[in-house]
Amino acid sequence: MLPIRSRHGDIATIMTDSQHPDDPLRLDRQICFPLYAASNLINRLYRPVLSKLGLTYPQYLVMLALWEKAPRTVGALGEALYLDSGTLTPLLKRMEQAGLITRARDPEDERRVQVELTKKGRNLKADALTVPETLTEGFEGNPAEVENLRESVQALVATLARHGKERG
Repeated sequence: MLPIRSRHGDIATIMTDSQHPDDPLRLDRQICFPLYAASNLINRLYRPVLSKLGLTYPQYLVMLALWEKAPRTVGALGEALYLDSGTLTPLLKRMEQAGLITRARDPEDERRVQVELTKKGRNLKADALTVPETLTEGFEGNPAEVENLRESVQALVATLARHGKERG
């Protein structure tokens, strides 16, 4: 324990040993850490498969959103992927340079940018059909457990998104 002085001159101590099971700053007590770690590990599973397609994981997510519905505005893509335009714009620029998408001002509202798949981007969908198998192989649980996990994480994302909107 380290002695510290408060603004009022009182001496207090802080624990420097995080071995105490009730320490709120223990890594294993954080909900953010296992989600962060799982996300990193999932990205590692996907990386070799996506690299064969010439995509990064964030680019794959954009493609999934556009294969589902295109064209979309940059704002609609950002909402669907929980990304801000500062993150999305350079990502889209690289995808446009790779010939996967086009970006153009919306003729009805010049403030909006429409994102559309190119022929190359549409054709990539057939090659990407095997990508979901990669993650399925990484899970050792049965399909029902994987589905329950997906639903639980989706509910968490929805809750956090609502909380963010209420605060923002």
